[in-house]
Amino acid sequence: MRVTQSMIANSSLNHLSNSYQQLKKYQDQLSTGKKISRASEDPVIAMNGMRYRTQAAETSQFKRNLSEVYNWMDTADSALDKTTNTLHRLRELTVQASNDTYEAGQRANIANEVRQLKEHLESLANTQANNKYIFNSTNTTSKPVNLEAGEFSTNTENVEIELLKGVKIPVNIRPQNVFSQDLFNDIQALEDMLEDPNTTAADLSGMLNTIDTHINNSVDERAELGARVNRIEMIDDRIQEQEVIAKRILSDNEDADIEKVITGLMMQENVHRAALSSSGRIIQPTLMDFLR
Repeated sequence: MRVTQSMIANSSLNHLSNSYQQLKKYQDQLSTGKKISRASEDPVIAMNGMRYRTQAAETSQFKRNLSEVYNWMDTADSALDKTTNTLHRLRELTVQASNDTYEAGQRANIANEVRQLKEHLESLANTQANNKYIFNSTNTTSKPVNLEAGEFSTNTENVEIELLKGVKIPVNIRPQNVFSQDLFNDIQALEDMLEDPNTTAADLSGMLNTIDTHINNSVDERAELGARVNRIEMIDDRIQEQEVIAKRILSDNEDADIEKVITGLMMQENVHRAALSSSGRIIQPTLMDFLR
């Protein structure tokens, strides 16, 4: 086979072009930190990257959902704690007023405090988190309790937030379980009894069991909330692990090994210089060079 000067020149140029492409590949990896910058460079890495990135995005969304859940539940737990303390104070006042030595004026003073505690319970029932009424189930834009209008929530739907794929956790406290119409009716009845001079100590003592029932309702609801919080904390740990795994897999799939990239770039630069030098020697001679 006859090898001509043009064949040598074309072959050298093709090799130089390939060398430039390799240099560009290493330089792109070094500047971006990624193995590929276009899907066409490696479709397998690109497809896996899309799948891993979707998984990482889902994990990030679940973390944001967790923040919302903790906000709801921490606020609800605090409100229930204050509710229980308020009910205990109502019980103390009832025990105090059931003393036969108390005069009508003294009981009237206790009635004033009971009225204030009732209004405080109303404000606790209307607790908000992120401008949402957390004790009105899914109707988060309306107050669950409005004593002035005599309105009480009847919404029994759960507010569910997805924390894992296909796993939704109810985060709300149903208003009927704690801040029921019966609660406020019983407190109003106690207030009326304290203002009635004909009320006997036995009548007031009879209210203690009623108040105890409401206290137990509040305590039970808080305990149930605590059980859900424990589960959510376990889910939180699982999400943290999934996030680490997702980021590691995504990094292994896409991130370039910088040490190898730098070594490859340096080797390719040496190869390219050698190719330029040899090509220059081969292509340079012409007929005039031989006639000298």
